[in-house]
Amino acid sequence: MPSIEINGHMRDFDVADDTPLLWALRDVAGLTGTKFGCGVALCGCCTVHLDGEPIRSCVTAIGDVAGRKITTIEAIGETEAGAKIQKAWLDLEVVQCGYCQSGQIMSAAALLAGNPKPSDGDIDTAMSGNICRCGTYPRIRAAIKHAATI
Repeated sequence: MPSIEINGHMRDFDVADDTPLLWALRDVAGLTGTKFGCGVALCGCCTVHLDGEPIRSCVTAIGDVAGRKITTIEAIGETEAGAKIQKAWLDLEVVQCGYCQSGQIMSAAALLAGNPKPSDGDIDTAMSGNICRCGTYPRIRAAIKHAATI
């Protein structure tokens, strides 16, 4: 039975060790902000933080994260970078359909936490694994730059 810290709280999961973290979060823990997109780590919808680093939860087995810290979109606003990113997303009205935005925010928050003044190249690299079917990329880039000034 894997035990992991999610958003600051220890949680035991009565699931097989090879269960994707995404499904443990959504179906067992009830944290539905993390979305299923492609199931093969290509779209970024399922991005969460593992010990502060962005990972794709759809291809990460829960057994591989036992004893470690997971942060989901539900708690990213409690971090300094996450709060700045969320504010910038609202200030610049980034969201269109919104489906990919939890993954976008998680990747952007990790970028800002590690690099408080990212260049365009830094943003491109950090966000390259996150797909937005609505094409809000210019607003996402602007929001990350705005968050760096807050």
